[in-house]
Amino acid sequence: MLDYRLMLPTDELKNLYFTRSIRDGDLVIVYERHDIMKAVKVCEGSTLQNRFGVFKHSDWIGKPFGSKALSNKGGFVYLLAPTPELWTLVLSHRTQILYIADISFVIMFLEIVPGCLVLESGTGSGSLTTSLARAVAPTGHVYTFDFHEQRASSAREDFEKTGLTSLVTVGVRDIQGQGFPEEFVGLADSVFLDLPQPWLAIPSAERMLKQDGVLCSFSPCIEQVQRSAETLRSKFTDIRTFEVLLRTYEVKEGRTESNEVDGGGSVALPPCKRRLRSKESDDMDNESSTTVMVRPCSEARGHTGYLTFARLGCLS
Repeated sequence: MLDYRLMLPTDELKNLYFTRSIRDGDLVIVYERHDIMKAVKVCEGSTLQNRFGVFKHSDWIGKPFGSKALSNKGGFVYLLAPTPELWTLVLSHRTQILYIADISFVIMFLEIVPGCLVLESGTGSGSLTTSLARAVAPTGHVYTFDFHEQRASSAREDFEKTGLTSLVTVGVRDIQGQGFPEEFVGLADSVFLDLPQPWLAIPSAERMLKQDGVLCSFSPCIEQVQRSAETLRSKFTDIRTFEVLLRTYEVKEGRTESNEVDGGGSVALPPCKRRLRSKESDDMDNESSTTVMVRPCSEARGHTGYLTFARLGCLS
């Protein structure tokens, strides 16, 4: 049975749960609007300058995460904690990354809970790794590997910034050619592969997994999925592939106008940007009201990749 006390924050994980005030040296997400955010390290004596004015870091120290910070011109930004969701939106893209829709799907279908041991290849920009770390905290661990030494080093620095070094270990290794290290044989609860030829790493992943463990492979092309599925059939069961498509809606305030119709009812008219002012229009304003309007966003992410899941078959 899962001990839910493991999910409570501890002093060692204060950077992960963000239950305290901002301190000198902390990493914060400066939020201007939903599509303009940046990660900033708080340094007493430093300033941040943007279109809203100049912000002193010293004014941020001692404020709780989520506070509104004012500039010298009266403008403001919000100081948010670098949660995995926000970090995914502001991190440096060294490679193509997984976004929130795919990440949440992966964590659910890999059945990752606090205390799990997870193997990942490759690390890339560390977007998924950050969310995996929070999912296994506080007693689990994520071992992630990338064949590119510079990418691995940069990811390691990012995990230090976000306070995840106690939960994530980054290694440099060609998993397609060498497989996972032998020290993990039979210990992994879950394995995630983001590789150009994942079928080459599946035999190694099978040896690393515990019985009934789950593997996930992310591939942008359906040909990769087909070849991986062929390899999985020998030792894995419950093989399934998904494509996650997310549609976002805008929620805004708008003005509607009601006109009388036959029968005493009314019908809402679409908002007008400009109108000629007259007595009649003034009278119409009295019949207009502000309402919440919802519509699909003009920009939407399309295909990102295919997620293939498989469960290691139990010994007969």
